[in-house]
Amino acid sequence: MRSRQPLQNRVAPDGTLVAVPERGLFMGNRGGKIHASDSRKLTSRRWASRQWICCVTCFKNRQREVMGSGYTELFFLDEVTALAAGHRPCFECRRADALAFQKAFARSFDYSAPPKADEMDRVLHKERLSGREKRIFQAPLKSLADGTMVRIDGIAHALSKTALLPWSFSGYEAPRTLPCPDVVDVLTPPTICRVLAEGYQPVWHESSARHTI
Repeated sequence: MRSRQPLQNRVAPDGTLVAVPERGLFMGNRGGKIHASDSRKLTSRRWASRQWICCVTCFKNRQREVMGSGYTELFFLDEVTALAAGHRPCFECRRADALAFQKAFARSFDYSAPPKADEMDRVLHKERLSGREKRIFQAPLKSLADGTMVRIDGIAHALSKTALLPWSFSGYEAPRTLPCPDVVDVLTPPTICRVLAEGYQPVWHESSARHTI
């Protein structure tokens, strides 16, 4: 019988994979299998290809054994979290969102035609990582769009209508009330920040609505 212990497939905004009970609103993968089928434990790999996607948890009544013989299923609190970790919407199960993301991506680079998924993935993959670690960059807080995830005092915060909401695997907490720095460490990759600035609207966990000011 399979263990009912949480699997190490919950994704934090910095891209790390953690074993916690909470699954969140979305699932996804990193282009294939990064676990051992017999034990359902992660291997030393943290991605299989540059196709990092964010999917719905229910699609056409398909049934899957999580971390079975196929790709490694990952789970996100919400799409804001998935974007921060470097994932984009899936073109199969989230086609409308993927097309909206694609159009915002094209606007952000002034492309004459929408880029193909592989072209976007090539750009995003260069921005996700610094070696094997999460790539983080700095930017003025006032320059960032809603849905961007930043790190302040070691804690991930999501920017929502001028409020900074501390993130956790179970949801967002009350807005940060302490003074915030003018320049912050940004977890969301630069291109995805540009996509958000072009108007892409990510899906938020319901807890964010309780704290929006």
